[in-house]
Amino acid sequence: MSAVAGSLPTVDGEAIEAIAQDFFATMVDGEHGVLVPGYGEMAPLVDARFTWVDVHGETVTRVLVAVGRSTGDMLTRALLALPDDAPIGDADFADAAGEVVNVIGGNIKSLVHGGGALSLPQVADAAPDCGGAPLISETWFTWRGAPLTLTLWNLPEHAGSAGRP
Repeated sequence: MSAVAGSLPTVDGEAIEAIAQDFFATMVDGEHGVLVPGYGEMAPLVDARFTWVDVHGETVTRVLVAVGRSTGDMLTRALLALPDDAPIGDADFADAAGEVVNVIGGNIKSLVHGGGALSLPQVADAAPDCGGAPLISETWFTWRGAPLTLTLWNLPEHAGSAGRP
């Protein structure tokens, strides 16, 4: 379910859902309907991992994707076309998670007023410090039965992740 804040820059929640679903259908699953918007209370992420990019334009918009590590491992296997039981190292996980947020963030960039350069993807086992930034949008999904979140934050102009172009 998407929630969009009132006095902040607005981004169409349905467009965000469509971007995520199109990415998963095209690059991960090969079909629509596997990534499904969640409704009600989201299940907690187990051993959560976070990946994000910042869209630098008139404001800085952080695009943040969070998954449980086992879900991230499944996603890595799907993106890298690995067998279901293939072990996933941190480097492969970071590459796959970075690709997910980079493509989704690049598409969201077109929805953000004045969207400009995209930072390099960041991956961590803790949520990034958004400096008390207001939440623009929060969408959660289930993918292969596991929860996944996609949030957008309106960061202060001086903020942003390392790797800004």
